[in-house]
Amino acid sequence: MSLIKNTRILDTLNGLPVDKTPVWIMRQAGRYLPEYKETRKKAGSFLGLCKNPDLASEVTVQPLRRFDLDAAIIFSDILTIPDAMGLELKFEDNRGPFFEAPLNNINDVEKLNTDNIAEKLDYVANAIIETKSKLNNEVPLIGFSGSPWTLSTYMVEGCATKDFRKIRSAVFNDSGMIKNLIDKLTISITDYLVMQAKAGADVLMIFDSWGGLLNSENYLDFSLNPMQEIIEKLRNNDASKNIPIILFTKGGGSWLKQISASGCNGIGLDWTTNIKYAREIIGEKICIQGNLDPCALHGTEQSIKEAASRVIDGYGYGHRHIFNLGHGIDQFVKPEKLAILINHVKDYSTQYHKN
Repeated sequence: MSLIKNTRILDTLNGLPVDKTPVWIMRQAGRYLPEYKETRKKAGSFLGLCKNPDLASEVTVQPLRRFDLDAAIIFSDILTIPDAMGLELKFEDNRGPFFEAPLNNINDVEKLNTDNIAEKLDYVANAIIETKSKLNNEVPLIGFSGSPWTLSTYMVEGCATKDFRKIRSAVFNDSGMIKNLIDKLTISITDYLVMQAKAGADVLMIFDSWGGLLNSENYLDFSLNPMQEIIEKLRNNDASKNIPIILFTKGGGSWLKQISASGCNGIGLDWTTNIKYAREIIGEKICIQGNLDPCALHGTEQSIKEAASRVIDGYGYGHRHIFNLGHGIDQFVKPEKLAILINHVKDYSTQYHKN
C-alpha cells in the first residue's frame, strides 16, 4: 500500500476509482514561473541547473507550492542521455539545446560511449532522492526519458529543425545507421529509467516528441517497437516492474490502437486528437492523458474554463483520465491562468466521478 497521501494519478493509472480527475502539466517546472527563473540564475545555466540535485529538486517542487497539482515531474532534460554518451550538449537562450558535432554516419554512432550511462547520470537519481524528501509523500513523482527515435532526431540533426530532413532521409538511405543508434539508445534509456525507479520515481513517462514525423510503417519500426522493447525490459526488472508507464507520441493520433498494445498504462494525447475518439479506440483498460491545447492558457478566464470543460466532457464518465495539456506549457503563460485551469478541472470534473 502506497504511503503517498494523494494517489489520484496512481489510482487512475491502475484503474481504481477517484473523486475527481487528476491533473498535472507537462513542463510545469519551467520558465513561466518567476521563481524558476531566479533558481536558474543561481545555477548559472540550464545544464548547471539540471546537474545540481539540490536546485533541480527545488524547481521540481516549486509548482506544487503554487498549484493544486496531483504529481510532480522531475526537472531534467531528455538530452541528458546523448550528453552522457559524449555528444556534449550545449544550450543557448535564443537557440535552445544543440550538439555542435551531430552524427553523420555509422562510424559516428559506433564511437558513442554507452558504458555506465546510469552512473554518468546519477545527478538525476540524486535529484529524485532529494525531491522525494521535499515532497514528503504528498504526491507521486514522475520520472521520464525521451524515446529512442526522438533522441535520435536531435543527435543526427544537431538540434530541432524545420523539417528534420537529415534523419528522415537517413531512415530511407541509411537505415542501418539509424537502427544501430536506436538499439544503443534503447539499452541506455532502459538503464536510465530503471535508475530513476530505484531512486524513487513513482511513474515513468517516455516522451516521443517527434514520432509524428514518420509514416506509419516507419513509426512502428523506428519509434513504437523500440519503446515497446523498453517497456518489456522495465517489466522484467524488479525495480521497475510495477511502476506505471505513460507513452506520449506527439502527432500519434493515427496509431492509438498500436500504442495501446505496447504494454503501457497510459497514453498521452496531443491537442490535435479528439479525446472522445481516442477513448473509443483505446478502450477502458488504459489511461488517457491530455489534451488541452497549450495556447488555451493565453485566453480569458471564461475561455480557459470552457476549453477545459470540453476536454473533460469529451472523456465523460469514468476513472481513466489524467488531465494535462496536449504538449508542454510555454514560457509566456501567466501563472494565474494556470491556477484558473487547475482549479476549474478539480471543481468541474467531480460530476463525472460520482457513484
